[in-house]
Amino acid sequence: MKQHIGLVSFVVPDYDPAIDFFVDKLGFELVEDTQIESENKRWVVVKPTGCDGSALLLARATKSAQLEAIGNQTGGRVFLFLYTDDFWRDYQLYQSRGIEFVREPKTTEYGTVAVFEDFVGNQWDLIQPAD
Repeated sequence: MKQHIGLVSFVVPDYDPAIDFFVDKLGFELVEDTQIESENKRWVVVKPTGCDGSALLLARATKSAQLEAIGNQTGGRVFLFLYTDDFWRDYQLYQSRGIEFVREPKTTEYGTVAVFEDFVGNQWDLIQPAD
């Protein structure tokens, strides 16, 4: 049996600010943006450029529990781990685009890592794994 995680739902207050963040700030690719009229929603998928793995489904919050989860999808822990082949390139690029890092870079036995917040407050690791 072969399986993989295809999409992870990422709860957002609205689609366009989320697309702006992921595409313009992080440099992700907009894979799909389809209006679903019958459900008054859009099917919006983004993924890191060049990635053949998992992608994010940007899901607009419509219920109070979903609204409450925005920016805190994991209860304050790091939510997602963005792997890179060049930590310092991406770290400097993200800083120049206004990404806020809440933990400074450090090098550990598992790689070079820093924590940043997305546009709604979720924490992410930017990490270049050790060789």
